[in-house]
Amino acid sequence: MMKILAIHNFHRSGSASGDDQVFKSETSMLEEHGHEVIRYTVSNDEFDKAGAAGKLAATFGMLWSFKNYRAVTSLIREHHPDIVHVHTFFPLLSPSILYAAKRMGVPVVATLHDTRFVCPVATSLRDGQICNECGDGHYLRMARHACFKGSRLQSLLVAGIFKYHRVRRSFYKQIDRYICLNENQIDLLKGIGFDSSKIVKKYNFVPDAQANMAAEHVSGLPERYAVFYGRIGAEKGIRVLQRIWNEIDDIPLVVMGGGPLESEFKAWADKKPNVYFLGYTPHEQCMAIAKAGEFVVFPSIWYEGCSMVEIESESLGLPLVATDLGFSVEAVNDGINGVKVPLGDMRGWVTSIRGLWEKPELCKKMGINARQDYEDKYTPENNYQQLISIYQSTSGRG
Repeated sequence: MMKILAIHNFHRSGSASGDDQVFKSETSMLEEHGHEVIRYTVSNDEFDKAGAAGKLAATFGMLWSFKNYRAVTSLIREHHPDIVHVHTFFPLLSPSILYAAKRMGVPVVATLHDTRFVCPVATSLRDGQICNECGDGHYLRMARHACFKGSRLQSLLVAGIFKYHRVRRSFYKQIDRYICLNENQIDLLKGIGFDSSKIVKKYNFVPDAQANMAAEHVSGLPERYAVFYGRIGAEKGIRVLQRIWNEIDDIPLVVMGGGPLESEFKAWADKKPNVYFLGYTPHEQCMAIAKAGEFVVFPSIWYEGCSMVEIESESLGLPLVATDLGFSVEAVNDGINGVKVPLGDMRGWVTSIRGLWEKPELCKKMGINARQDYEDKYTPENNYQQLISIYQSTSGRG
């Protein structure tokens, strides 16, 4: 059995973040298999609750957090872990935790839940378009375009932080193994000089609670419908979804989720008789309502790492209509377990959705294939075997 120090910077409370979910599920899975997991976490809620002085200290701590450096060093001294597994370190933990582990002689594994080593904002988006220009290390352009939260000043600060660690090669030297979630991430890292021998690919997983779940037919919803669920945000393609359904007035769409564009989306949905916006829906109920649908629409416009929505949909036995981008490139086998649509192809979206809607038997066949794909690639046991193998090879215990 191994001893793992698992480190993560949680997003704000109420933010349905995939990396938060993965951290919780992976650490629990390791414990269920008899391994000892020491968790060290912080939350962005801490920043929100801090006073002016605390916020200022936390802002400078994004460059180098002495507090978290000392805490990680102390935990390693006390517990002597075999491996340190870092999930998200930005903004509060800072790269200082990587140095703490390495200086204490413990190998470091990092899961890349996004493209932050290429794009400091982690989205690889600028003005709604894919952008990886900062992979060259010239981060000052971030200030010119106000990439971070629309603020030139905050963007300048983040640019300085990443320039400092680029010069020190923190992300190149202080991590022993990178867990990428798809081939696109691997290509991006190799393209900016990361050591390919340190890169492995491992998908996320979801528990198989959906296998025997009963579909929930909710009063007020039509008998047949398409589904979108997840974050109501620009990067998830919510405005693309609106444009699609501006062209479709005869196919019902059920939408579940919350996020920054929720009010705007609700105002639009209220005017569309074939769009049913349920807002935030508890996870189990969301899954049951989704399972009663025909297929899941996933119009994301950014590089998804390993979308929990997509693998959950497959576990439910639902085909996907997804953007041919990021994780979806390899998750969706076109015409087998779903349909891929090129980024920006509005005609393709409408045609694909209509094509599936008009062929319910094809939907069922694709759904069976989707479920098989889940069983082949995204189950907890499959994931555990991969993860423990990565730990063993990195720590020399294999």
